[in-house]
Amino acid sequence: MWALINDDNSIKEIIRFPKALEIEGIKHPRAIFNTWSWEQLNNIGIYTVEAGVQGDDKFEITSNPTYSFNKSKKKVTTAYTTTDKALEDANAVDDDGNNVLDADGNQVINYGLKTIWVKKIKERAYNKLRETDWYVIRKTEGVDIPASVTEQRTAIRTDCKTIEDKIIACKTMTAFKKLFIVPTDDDGNSTGNAPIDDWTVWNKW
Repeated sequence: MWALINDDNSIKEIIRFPKALEIEGIKHPRAIFNTWSWEQLNNIGIYTVEAGVQGDDKFEITSNPTYSFNKSKKKVTTAYTTTDKALEDANAVDDDGNNVLDADGNQVINYGLKTIWVKKIKERAYNKLRETDWYVIRKTEGVDIPASVTEQRTAIRTDCKTIEDKIIACKTMTAFKKLFIVPTDDDGNSTGNAPIDDWTVWNKW
């Protein structure tokens, strides 16, 4: 990206894509963004925009960017403000603090990360169990379920409950983030799964 800077060093415009510009009465084609040197661009008030660091969308909400021009460094920097997403569920409220209700008059809930991820874990378990559901259906016809299949299905349910309990037990964002960290040895090699993804069934079967 580029920025067009005013004579007073304020930012006139952030330019995300090359385009034709008129600066001080002179029309410039979009091609200048790809063919001119930075010195030439700077001479007419166009400077590079340095990208900022955004938050991790899995855990954080990132604000809209703010831009600051540094004349001595000949660039514009980008800054973001990040806010942790809520771990716990909360009642939705409007700008005046009043509860938001749905069409049936029920309280609208803003679901926190813990609820969202417990649901995801349940869905993973459900999808894995579906692969062997036919054994259960066949059982109604008098055909026994193989012991290995029964063991696998039990492991899925056990692992699901274990992971859910770890999620629910988190009291802080720091604790929640640790669930996503893959354990490693001193050389940085993985020694297992992140707690959020520690399924016996994927390791054994």
